[in-house]
Formats: sequence, C-alpha cells, structure tokens
Amino acid sequence: MRFCPASDQAVLVYLGEEIGLPAHERVLKLLRLLQTKPPEWLRNVQPAYCSLLVSFDAFRADHAEVESTLRKYEQRGEKMRASKRTILEIPVCYGEEFGPDLNDVAALHRLSPEEVVRRHCSRPYYAYFLGFAPGFAYLGDLPEEIATPRLESPRKQVPAGSVAIAGRQTAVYPFATPGGWRLLGRTPVRVFRGGRKPAPLISIGDQVRFRPISRTEYLDWEKA
Repeated sequence: MRFCPASDQAVLVYLGEEIGLPAHERVLKLLRLLQTKPPEWLRNVQPAYCSLLVSFDAFRADHAEVESTLRKYEQRGEKMRASKRTILEIPVCYGEEFGPDLNDVAALHRLSPEEVVRRHCSRPYYAYFLGFAPGFAYLGDLPEEIATPRLESPRKQVPAGSVAIAGRQTAVYPFATPGGWRLLGRTPVRVFRGGRKPAPLISIGDQVRFRPISRTEYLDWEKA
C-alpha cells in the first residue's frame, strides 16, 4: 500500500503496481469498505486499475490522519472474502460496418477475422473501473494474441454500442463519442440508460462475456 498526495484535499492510494486481478481485488475491497462505512471526512472515491483517488474534507482531517485510517480499512479488507461478481453476456455483431477495424486487427496478428472474434469471445473480462464517459467500463484482460495499439488518429465519432479494443483492454462505447480504440463490432444492448437504476449496465467488479450474433439477429434485437 503506497500513498501519494494528489492535492491538499486528495490522496492517491496505490494497491499494486501491475494491472491484474490481485490489485483489482484489493481496490474493490477498500472501495466497498469506504462505501459501506465512510469516514466523516470522506468526500469522494474514484477507483482505477491499481489505485483509489480519495478526496477528503481538509477541515476534518489531514493527510496523515487519512493515511492512518485507510491503512486500518485496508487491513480489514484483507480478511474479507472476494465480492460475488455479476456475470453479464453482451451480444455483438462483428465486422463489416459494425467493426471496421476487425480485418486490420486480423492482418496485424496474421489471424483470420473469425479467429480474432473467437479469441475476443474466449474469456470473461473484469470491469476494472468506469471512466472516460458515463457507463464506459474498462474491461480486461484481452488475450495477448490480439492485443493491439490504439489508432494513430482517433475517430471524430464512434457509434454508440461499438465494441472496441486498445492494448489489452476492451470496452463498449455507451454513447456516440470521439475515440481511438479499434472497433471490432457493435452490440444492440444499451450499456447506459438514464432512466435505469443503476444507469450503467456494467459496474466495477462485474464480469462480462461477449457472444457473437449475426447481422439479422442484431437488426431484430434493435427492432424489439
């Protein structure tokens, strides 16, 4: 556990140095404890891959007191069982106009487009955290065989529902936004809906599996 002051009212708490499940579990446990029994000085908590950004009321505590309290919370977290994960299945129509980067990703790795799809759907992904846009969940870890850098020039607009990869991450774009990730396909499922509680379909700690569907299935889903 490592602390780094982020401002006079915030501290970054590092719970690991490498992206992966061990650090993710520690982040989740500390986050859950702070949400369940928040200290009186707590203002906000923002999780990331291996860290938490903790904002606090500087009139109620200083960095030393915050660090001392968080160490105690983290010790309690070590005794907690891993949280039960919600498992979500997201249907995806891969390729063509829905996944304009699929063929390029396949060529880059000397694989067929069908093999890229198979590998993308071959494992569950963990929602490490949400960011960039409401409902945008950073999912990992993508199989190394299809890990691909971002585009050199981001698109001005990525359609909502686009399923994309960047590095060893994958994600679903909740809205039409600019973006530089490689687009493999698109889902008809709305991953963010304002009237839904909670509005994001995917929450931190969830497990996500992708399932390939045909163009006909995609269009039928949209009509339903």
